[in-house]
Amino acid sequence: MIEIDYIEIIGMCAAVLTTAAYLPQVYKTYKTKDVSGLSLPMVLMLLVGVILWFIYGLILKRPSLILANGITLVSAVLLVSFILKYRK
Repeated sequence: MIEIDYIEIIGMCAAVLTTAAYLPQVYKTYKTKDVSGLSLPMVLMLLVGVILWFIYGLILKRPSLILANGITLVSAVLLVSFILKYRK
């Protein structure tokens, strides 16, 4: 079982805030189908970075890193798929 300490609580708070801040963009893009303001290279770099952070969290067994980057990984994949599907 993974033990949660004070450092992990700080990490979990940061994870919730940074992940939650990203979700409205995914929702707005899904609803409007407007990807004109999104940069595919930026979203791809974000995706690769999040994959690396997720792996790093798995290696360290840090729930905050795993949770935040797992959710953001799904969000980034969705944004990439929206860009590819809806770009003109």
